[in-house]
Amino acid sequence: MATLTDIGLSAAINIITVFIFLIAFAILRLQPFNDRVYFPKWYLKGLRSSPATSGAFVSKFINLDYRSYIRFLNWMPDALKMPEPELIDHAGLDSAVYLRIYLLGLKIFIPVLFLTWAILVPVNWTNKWLELTHATYSEIDKLSISNIPQGSHRFYTHVVMAYAVTFWTCFALKKEYETVANMRLHFLQSEKRRPDQFTVLVKNVPPDAHESVSEAVEHFFLVNHPDHYLTHQVVLNANKLSKLVEEKKSKRNWLDYYQNKYERNQSKRPLMKTGFLGLWGEKVDAIQHHISEIERLSNEIAEEKENVKNNPKAIMPAAFVSFKTRWAAAVCAQTQQVRNPTLWLTEWAPEPRDVYWQNLPIPYVSLTVRRLVIAVAFFFLTFFFIIPITFVQSLANIEGIEKAVPFLKPIIEVKTIKSFIQGFLPGIALKIFLILLPTILMMMSKFEGFLSISHLERRSASRYYLFNFVNVFLGSVIAGTVLEQLNTFLKQSVNKIPETIGVAIPMKATFFITYIMVDGWSGTAGEILRLKPLIIYHLKNFFLVKTEKDREEAMDPGSIGFNTGEPQIQFYFLIGLIYAVVTPLLIPFILVFFGLAYVVYRHQIINVYNQEYESSAAFWPDVHGRIVAALMISQLLLMGLLSTKEAATSTPFLLALPILTIGFHMYCKGRFEPAFVRYPLQEAMMKDTLERVREPNLNLKGYLQNAYVPPIFKEADSESDDDDNDIDDDGDDKTREKDNVLVPTKRQSRKNTPAPSKMSIINVYNQEYESSAAFWPDVHGRIVAALMISQLLLMGLLSTKEAATSTPFLLALPILTIGFHMYCKGRFEPAFVRYPLQEAMMKDTLERVREPNLNLKGYLQNAYVPPIFKEADSDSDDDDNDIDDDDDDKTREKDNVLVPTKRQSRKNTPAPSKMSVGS
Repeated sequence: MATLTDIGLSAAINIITVFIFLIAFAILRLQPFNDRVYFPKWYLKGLRSSPATSGAFVSKFINLDYRSYIRFLNWMPDALKMPEPELIDHAGLDSAVYLRIYLLGLKIFIPVLFLTWAILVPVNWTNKWLELTHATYSEIDKLSISNIPQGSHRFYTHVVMAYAVTFWTCFALKKEYETVANMRLHFLQSEKRRPDQFTVLVKNVPPDAHESVSEAVEHFFLVNHPDHYLTHQVVLNANKLSKLVEEKKSKRNWLDYYQNKYERNQSKRPLMKTGFLGLWGEKVDAIQHHISEIERLSNEIAEEKENVKNNPKAIMPAAFVSFKTRWAAAVCAQTQQVRNPTLWLTEWAPEPRDVYWQNLPIPYVSLTVRRLVIAVAFFFLTFFFIIPITFVQSLANIEGIEKAVPFLKPIIEVKTIKSFIQGFLPGIALKIFLILLPTILMMMSKFEGFLSISHLERRSASRYYLFNFVNVFLGSVIAGTVLEQLNTFLKQSVNKIPETIGVAIPMKATFFITYIMVDGWSGTAGEILRLKPLIIYHLKNFFLVKTEKDREEAMDPGSIGFNTGEPQIQFYFLIGLIYAVVTPLLIPFILVFFGLAYVVYRHQIINVYNQEYESSAAFWPDVHGRIVAALMISQLLLMGLLSTKEAATSTPFLLALPILTIGFHMYCKGRFEPAFVRYPLQEAMMKDTLERVREPNLNLKGYLQNAYVPPIFKEADSESDDDDNDIDDDGDDKTREKDNVLVPTKRQSRKNTPAPSKMSIINVYNQEYESSAAFWPDVHGRIVAALMISQLLLMGLLSTKEAATSTPFLLALPILTIGFHMYCKGRFEPAFVRYPLQEAMMKDTLERVREPNLNLKGYLQNAYVPPIFKEADSDSDDDDNDIDDDDDDKTREKDNVLVPTKRQSRKNTPAPSKMSVGS
């Protein structure tokens, strides 16, 4: 069991490591030859150039100005000076909101630190329970809830603190959710024009025997969105072309390397072997060999490009469809298009930088199978990773090590070595084991078929968080062998699990302290040093760089890495909320992480990271949800812990906390989450109107024409712009601008169209209303519920009959029934809650043809007048038409005129922002 001495040694090692990293960074960043490594963002923006090369030869590589070394730590205040609006303009909303996660951690845990240290630490420390029971303990345990006697009334203090922590955390979360939602809406309203604002991604286009995919898409949107459709770009399967282009890039890099080598020593031509990795095979001239390979690949790329354009099998049943206005795109993206909810699926298109082009060709029907396969694979990955976690925990158990390797006992018992093993080694070992995990999880997400990089990162982050909870937290808390851990959970009732985990939590506080210092302190400081990009840049600069463009490509600015960074932050929220009431000693270590990480990552976002995409902070609901989940886990585990302390009078008061937390989460989900999943039509209309006023002659079609052309086509033939405009199966340029004309189609008459029904239904009863059978989903759901109840009761009955061999076969029935219900819910329920736009357009068109002179306003004038008004004065029809404050009959029929209003000028309306928010 680690003591305060062990923790002190670990803290000293990590603090020294942090200072070494920070000082090394402060010195390396001042050197001219490292400028592109530590300030690549400014180079990519064109706002920074290479340091002056005049003067002494040494000064080209080493900074000889001694005054700059005196101010070598000025990067810290510089990172904090840039105001948030300027940061959004410089790096985007995603980066600015990501930093707010660290600030949220500080906002939550600083008050919690003062509360717990002022109240709980004295309450825990002033007891003698651990001394009286003669238990094995350390000074750290005396500061925790473990030092409170069984059944003590002092547990009421911990219950009150649990309420205080919950209420404060919820308050901070609510304020932050509201702030970020407003920031997102303001950013969307004020940002520059982008292609994704006008574009939706249409998936699962149904096959048509008479039309190509491009023609079918054009026909569908000209018919159902006649006034708003602008153009489209079908999705092409260019994965083979992408591989050829990447291979050509690799060959060109090798060609540059050998040409540079020859220029340095022209007395000898460079040679290479043509076999595997150049280890064997025929020796040839390296330069000529790569030139011929590049020519061969260029021919293959040209052939494959033509094949992709002309081969129907390369055209996928999906398309990017662009509209004339943001309002029209919002309507299309947020509505159901046809009766069958699995066809013509629409969603907001990711911005072009965010599209993960390799996944676009994946058939829609295979996505469910892929995700099921990955769910099973993730389960086994999580389970089998318990093996290395158990090994890490064994390092913290000195007795276990001495028992396994008794000949090392004299060395292990040396005080310094023993402190090192218990205080530092477990944290660094766990960090090493987790290095490959993000790559594995990202590969899983890609296999699932998500279509945007942001969605891939969010999916990978959610799995990483779940993995951390199961393996790093639960696997570390419940120490023992893999089989012992599995046996613990399988051979006890579900309501005993919080109790089992709760008992072990105080004993593992020292392990998490060491993990926070290694991963949170040293790991964060190591991030700013950028050792790996530094080495790679100088290797490329020496062997491959010939021009300034080559030097720019050698830079590796990287990005925030949401899929790895956010789960790490969430894990510290989890640990902090769990131990806030149990062992408050952890809180200062977590606060050091949040403070250090905020400064470091703010510097990196300003000077280094070049964000790959902009999702307008679409990830915040995930951040909020995980913190709420951590809060609920902390409450359940505290209940489990108190139940083992015989605190029967105080524990029941905690039952309300999870219920209140769920209610808070549901409120936030309903109040703020829509801002992250839908785009308000009012906002879209306002932005469209302003743009029409400011740019009346904007050629929007020209702006959007090639926005969603796969980048690989541009790379494959960057010298031929004309080819890029022609890859849409000759369909994009055929958009008709004429209004009120029949849309040409190649379809034949559909003989299988059902004729109108001749059966008339006679009602005996006089039905008060007509809901169009809206009740059927309830009927279906209750029958499915009855079916599941029968299955569960049958399992219960058979279990009393000692039918151990036959009962397990029933376990699959509830799972299959739930799967059937989910299928029916997705396939048929939309018909009861949404009205397809195609149906509405067909009905409107027929009505205009049959009744061209219909006075629709007169028909609707009094449709929703309260019946009591009609009854009160049934003799006066005029009065019924005049109850809407004399305004109903003033509706203007004119088009394109300003709408009169009685509103006064709003003095509190914010002035247009002078800040130019970039994407």
